[in-house]
Amino acid sequence: MHSYSYIYPYDPYYIRYYSATNNTQLLMDIQKAINAEYSAIYCYEKLAKLAPKQNEKERILEIQKDERQHLEEFSGIYKNLTGMQPSYKIIEECPDTYREGIEFAFKDEQEAVDFYLDIADQAQDPFIKERFRRAAADEQNHAIWFLFFLSKRQNVRKSTRQVENYGAKGALSAPTLTIPDMLTYALQDEYLAQARYDDILGKFGYIRTFARIKEAELRHISALLPLFNRYQLSIPEDVSNLYVTTPQNVKAAYSAGVQGEIDNISMYEKFLSQNIPNDVKVVFSQLRNASLNHLEAFKRGLERN
Repeated sequence: MHSYSYIYPYDPYYIRYYSATNNTQLLMDIQKAINAEYSAIYCYEKLAKLAPKQNEKERILEIQKDERQHLEEFSGIYKNLTGMQPSYKIIEECPDTYREGIEFAFKDEQEAVDFYLDIADQAQDPFIKERFRRAAADEQNHAIWFLFFLSKRQNVRKSTRQVENYGAKGALSAPTLTIPDMLTYALQDEYLAQARYDDILGKFGYIRTFARIKEAELRHISALLPLFNRYQLSIPEDVSNLYVTTPQNVKAAYSAGVQGEIDNISMYEKFLSQNIPNDVKVVFSQLRNASLNHLEAFKRGLERN
């Protein structure tokens, strides 16, 4: 086992605080959190090696870095409360396959959010409250990433659907729209944008505009996924590759980018004209505004080519 120590200085006050409150449950929960973080670090090392894509591997290692920080912080709190180092042990076995591993990680991160908020509520000390609330926020962000990776692993099956019924075009032609419809069309369109930019970058090499907008579109997906979780909706499978046509040249790629953003903006404008919940409206507004910026970037690229 490794030995961890947090940089927060030892303060006998915390011994007095713990003794005065005699909060045995709090101390047990902090030890449990330490073991959970220790287990997560081990698991994410394993998942990073199994990751099929470099960007997923890098993101998992970034998440692991956060967990190392949590482990150091929780260990420091435990030592300040007791005057002793905590124990470290793996309490959850990490699955051996990537898909099972990220599904396990998603569920584990979601459970950690509630657990850390419970610890924050138990604690009387502001320092402990603040550290566990921040850790809970980190874990929620991690859960979003694992949910996204999980959605990408769904089996892609041949689809008989026409492109007119997919993404923004499907949304614009739909006579009626429910919240599940809007979220599905929006996520499909973001999937489609990712597939287009992957195809363009693969054929023509690195083009800064497409590379930067591709990263932005990935953040759009991350913004949409929590809404599926919040409204208990199934995440649609990513079949966007079925609808991608490789452009003949870079100018045609920019032209397709312009049209894609026009459709995307029109879709979000249609959504925003409906009576929708405020949390959904905020996300749609943010994505619409980002697409306006992307449209201008593609127009400038089209003018240069």
